[in-house]
Amino acid sequence: MTPIQVLAAIASPIALIAATPVTAQTVTYPETRSEPLTETIFGEEIADPYRWLENDVRNDEEVAGWVEAQNKVTDGYLDTLPGNDWFKEKIGALLDYERFGLPQKAGSRYFYKRNSGLQNQSQLFVQDSLDGERRLLIDPNAWAEDGATALAGWEPSPNGSKLAYSVQDGGTDWRIIKVMDVSTGEELEDDIRWAKFTGISWMGEEGFFYSRFPEPEEGQDFQALNYNQAIYFHRLGTPQSADELVYSTPDTPKQGHGIGVSDDGRWGFVTSSLGTDSKYEVHVIDFAKRDTLGWTARPLVTGFDNSWNPIDTIGDTLYFQTNQGAPKYRIVSIDMSAAQPEWTVVVPESEQPIDGASIVGDKMVVSYLKDATTRAAVYDLQGNALPDIALGELGTAGGFGGKPGDPETFYTFTSFNRPGSIYRLDMATGKSTPFAVPELTFNPDDYVTEQKFYSSKDGTRVPMFIVRRKDVAESGKPSPTLLYGYGGFDISLTPGFKASTMAWMEAGGTYVLANIRGGGEYGKAWHDGGRLANKQNVFDDFIAAGEYLKAEGYTPSNGLAIQGGSNGGLLVGAVANQRPDLFDAGNAAVGVMDMLRFDRWTAGRYWVDDYGYPEKEADFKVLRAYSPYHNVKDGVDYPALLVTTADTDDRVVPGHSFKYTAALQAADLGDKPQLIRVETRAGHGAGKPTDKAIEEGADILSFLAKWTGLEVPSSQ
Repeated sequence: MTPIQVLAAIASPIALIAATPVTAQTVTYPETRSEPLTETIFGEEIADPYRWLENDVRNDEEVAGWVEAQNKVTDGYLDTLPGNDWFKEKIGALLDYERFGLPQKAGSRYFYKRNSGLQNQSQLFVQDSLDGERRLLIDPNAWAEDGATALAGWEPSPNGSKLAYSVQDGGTDWRIIKVMDVSTGEELEDDIRWAKFTGISWMGEEGFFYSRFPEPEEGQDFQALNYNQAIYFHRLGTPQSADELVYSTPDTPKQGHGIGVSDDGRWGFVTSSLGTDSKYEVHVIDFAKRDTLGWTARPLVTGFDNSWNPIDTIGDTLYFQTNQGAPKYRIVSIDMSAAQPEWTVVVPESEQPIDGASIVGDKMVVSYLKDATTRAAVYDLQGNALPDIALGELGTAGGFGGKPGDPETFYTFTSFNRPGSIYRLDMATGKSTPFAVPELTFNPDDYVTEQKFYSSKDGTRVPMFIVRRKDVAESGKPSPTLLYGYGGFDISLTPGFKASTMAWMEAGGTYVLANIRGGGEYGKAWHDGGRLANKQNVFDDFIAAGEYLKAEGYTPSNGLAIQGGSNGGLLVGAVANQRPDLFDAGNAAVGVMDMLRFDRWTAGRYWVDDYGYPEKEADFKVLRAYSPYHNVKDGVDYPALLVTTADTDDRVVPGHSFKYTAALQAADLGDKPQLIRVETRAGHGAGKPTDKAIEEGADILSFLAKWTGLEVPSSQ
């Protein structure tokens, strides 16, 4: 699996600020110690007065004190907002429905996640047949009192008798892998540590493959850079110390490695990467020759030049999805039994980028992105087109898993106003039938989704989705708007249901998703157009979206809020600096805010594929120009900003948000507040318990509503 994915004594001024009263109009920030630290980088003096805030909040008392003081001020402010209780009730009500994950079949058994409504963590269930009785297999809610320990990944053995699953504690990217006997529910003694950025791939019933990093030095597990990922094989019933090294590259420690096993158990695909770019090397292991060759991995694709995603195998024929010679991807195959194996095109490139593919039964299901929505096509294994899968409306379909010979596949369909519904597709008839469709407390037809296209600064045509209540749209009047974006790492944003988004619209607001460059919505060119030296296009696209919404009357002149997470948090910080006059409020979540030091922690080194290398002069100049931490404009009126992060975020370490917030609060930015909310026992987002997600969503929306003029109904 490729990784595409803070202390000295408490200062007395920090201890004293708690006595300052906080209202919705005035905020007195905690005092933040500033150090006279500067560095000369490529001839420019770069100040970094808050570098001490990079230290791990779990191990540094001064940073912990700063966080406590900031949270006290922020909590006090948010508690004054009249919409907070209403949003909390509304988000909770919108989440309180039975929802399911995609079923996975192993042997005759079906495994899937289920949440009854407001459970902090979804449970894992199993059925012994399609119409069999559902029984509980794993309940993560019993693992921790605060609900912050989650079931992350899970994979049944081929015949469904065993289940390997990974545990995520407090939001960290580290995983603990355990094994269960499915029939008895007994947890076996197998216990794997220091797994990260990994899948679980079984080799028969004997054991499974996983990827791990060396154990970090004590106290560095949440900050140390991740090098020397390696693939191991764990044989059931043996200690981790006996696990066999399958593949590693100690001479090139930056390489990351993952492995997948073909559904027939014959082939192992070792996929290697250098960063987040979809550029891979692929080696194959022929398990049929294991007795003589062991774990020998034969090079199939070398050079880190293109994307190569294994789909599956039929005998000696391997199928891949690749963008080699096809920026929007194509499906190819290769016969490994040939004297000189050569690639053959099965499904050629088209105008719509391929988003995924799988072989089910004797057919291939290929998902395309059609203006950021899903089109699901079906082909035979020779590439002849069969009728598409009818999805019915604009939205996102996912899943379509299975293996050669299977009579069925399952997929999910969702949109902005429709939570995920699970369908079973009969591969012989092409007919879809509901497997799990949620019962809703609202009418999806009360909301309308429009897709609009607007021009960016350089004339590029960019799509956006505009979603609101039908009565709001029919009124013809502008309404406070929440504009969301990401713009990076070849990640496509497509329609999907979020309870917080629905709550915003329930209150009368408009929600907009902008498909800005840097993502993968239109293939490689769209990604390349928003990274490295082209990163400013991302910000220009987002700014143009805001200008369009105000010019076209969707949004009032003082009613535009912006939101983004991770790379999207960087987006919010950058555009707030560049166009503080355009935006009225913002939420920068778990953002990458110091673009001159991002590559010094955990997974940050992978991101140079999208951002560039701070130590290279040309890249430095680009990064310096938009880095949120380094470009706060003193003496300019800023939008109200709520920065959100978490103490256990070891993907984008919270020091990014800490330093950025300190810089905001030290500057004269007008009368609107610049606050930070730091969640405890949470990470980059995955595994967050439902109750924490509801509270965080209510805090963010009530803050944005306050500063965009959204009139929130009275709490019920």
